[in-house]
Amino acid sequence: MIADRVLSLSSRLIVLVGPTAVGKSSLALRMAADGAEIVSADSRHVYVGMDIGTAKPTLEERLRVPHHMIDLIFPDQTYSAAKYAREAGAIVDRILAGGQVALVVGGSGLYIKALLRGLFSGPAADRTLREKLQSKAPEELRRELEMVDPEAARRIHSKDRVRTIRALEVYHLTGKPISTLQSRHAFPNRYPDAVVIGLTRERFDLYQRIEKRVDEMIEQGLAAEVAGLLKAGYSADLPALQTLGYRHMGRVLLGQWSMEEAVRHLKKDTKAFAKRQLTWFRAMEGVRWFDLSGSGEEDVAKSLEPRA
Repeated sequence: MIADRVLSLSSRLIVLVGPTAVGKSSLALRMAADGAEIVSADSRHVYVGMDIGTAKPTLEERLRVPHHMIDLIFPDQTYSAAKYAREAGAIVDRILAGGQVALVVGGSGLYIKALLRGLFSGPAADRTLREKLQSKAPEELRRELEMVDPEAARRIHSKDRVRTIRALEVYHLTGKPISTLQSRHAFPNRYPDAVVIGLTRERFDLYQRIEKRVDEMIEQGLAAEVAGLLKAGYSADLPALQTLGYRHMGRVLLGQWSMEEAVRHLKKDTKAFAKRQLTWFRAMEGVRWFDLSGSGEEDVAKSLEPRA
């Protein structure tokens, strides 16, 4: 069985990383067939009511294999990588203490980094400075970040206002780019025996899977899901509803885009997101990469067997 081959790697903590739609969840379910538990490392899986647009595991899958770190907060609440590290870490520790295999699965690089190596906290927030930054237009903030910290600008999405402001705040308070401070701050490896497996596909293959996933989300009722959230009183401006899929359907519901336009933009933006994810994970140390193109989970599982 696949899980047996993974266990032969002498680790009971397996971390599956890779871009969206690459096949992480499918492989994880196969690997968990012999009793492992899955710990989500997807920053959007934490939101209750956001199921279709986040490609959350189905109820059937969650009944078949224990899943953790899903449906923790409501869309108008906030969640941080630091909190994820504490809560997911406690779950991983419990699974390992019970002699089971823990599968950490997801595409949120910051969450995985926080879990495995901790985070650079930086200086405390400065209220006056933060209010000044918050008063600026998104385009102005982006230009400033690109000028003072190109590396952070490359990693932070142009629509991620919270992380953009924090990066600028750190720069103004310390005189140093946050990317530089983060690279200098070494953390002990919390799980030195963890095996980190990176999954990838040829670009054409991955992009086809992304387009298919978007089409399936639309068929499953993504627009209705977003409409339900708005009807429940959640603002379309909430950070949770400004993520992939939700902001696109929000524009349809507000009459700003046709469904055709939204789908086209969603496919394009998801491909760009996948590219950023790959950039993040390829910068991680110690990742064992496997290409799923033209093969599949079985071939990858076989390649995980240790060689004599």
